[in-house]
Amino acid sequence: MNAAGPPPSLRSPAARRGGARQRLGALIKKETRQMARDPATMLVGVLLPVMLLLLFGYGLSLDVKHVPLAIVVEDPSPEAAAVAAGFQLSPYFRVRRANAMPVATGWMLDRQVDGIVRIRDDFARRRHLGENPAVQIVVNGTDANRARTIQAYAHDVLAQTRARSGDADATAPAAGPVVLRSRIWFNEANESRAFLVPGLIVLVMTLIGAFLTALVVAREWERGTFEALFVTPVRPAEILIGKAAPYFALGMTGFTLCLLAARFLFHVPLRGSLWILTGGSMLYLLVALGIGLVISALVRSQFVASMLAAVISFLPAVMLSGFLFDIRSMPPALQTLTAFLPARYYVTFVQTMFLAGDVPAIVAKSTIVLTLMAAVLLGAARAKTRKRLD
Repeated sequence: MNAAGPPPSLRSPAARRGGARQRLGALIKKETRQMARDPATMLVGVLLPVMLLLLFGYGLSLDVKHVPLAIVVEDPSPEAAAVAAGFQLSPYFRVRRANAMPVATGWMLDRQVDGIVRIRDDFARRRHLGENPAVQIVVNGTDANRARTIQAYAHDVLAQTRARSGDADATAPAAGPVVLRSRIWFNEANESRAFLVPGLIVLVMTLIGAFLTALVVAREWERGTFEALFVTPVRPAEILIGKAAPYFALGMTGFTLCLLAARFLFHVPLRGSLWILTGGSMLYLLVALGIGLVISALVRSQFVASMLAAVISFLPAVMLSGFLFDIRSMPPALQTLTAFLPARYYVTFVQTMFLAGDVPAIVAKSTIVLTLMAAVLLGAARAKTRKRLD
């Protein structure tokens, strides 16, 4: 009788399942210990997400506030003083009074101010005659986006001044009986932090899921320890699960940190279901793990694997996902390319869940697309992972 027992092919299904669970548990335990002992992995997986949260949350902002602005008041009337007071009381501007236009122009050339508001000397007279007095707005156009934002803020201050005085618009012809009342949905405070912080979840999940996982098998090949698995009864699918499971747990830890930071540090509201958000995030993490495992199965160099992971997953998640730049403003070719990027659907999903709530159309579309991508990528990783040296 064979002391080692019958071969695996003759064992009962229950015995084979028990052996698979033991092998899988040993692989997960081994990979978890290796991950915990690797300082670089813990640095990228734990410390770097925290740094990204703090830097992007507090340092990166698309809002324009406290803009240095020069005001030239050539009319000493109370009406002109009311317009100037509107800019002085606005939180978007830091006002400096200039007694003449050449002085304000010199400030702008020296970059001491980014804009000039000029109230001409005939402002009150034209207003009393029933005309629309002109207010000149000069903006430094070096940064076109900032210039447009400053111009919009200045027009908003003038519109609020007109509304308080019940007078006609100081910058445009009368609009007739129609009254325009603007309202911002989902981000009432109009702060960029409200959509930047949810977008950080995408970067953290991509960084942990794709970047770190791409180095897993490549590290084993470089250290010469992957060949040792070939002489064991471990199956390729068990190798993938054993190596991906610790990074899945690490990714969900990063997701939890992002949620806590969004709620308690940056006060971003979560209007959707936490369970739906968590489920969609788990799907995207599987997609990111699939990308990393495919790269890891194809490349045996950690350097090459890290470069591929950055180019294929992390950079597109930053530049082409809609996290920082509106996809609709991109060239048509790039818009078509973004349709194949999983980060695009996850950014839309996360920002919608935080700011708008459970929108069935977006939740369903994102879930279906991410599920299909996860199935394709994990299937490709399984097909490319073989117990052979060639």
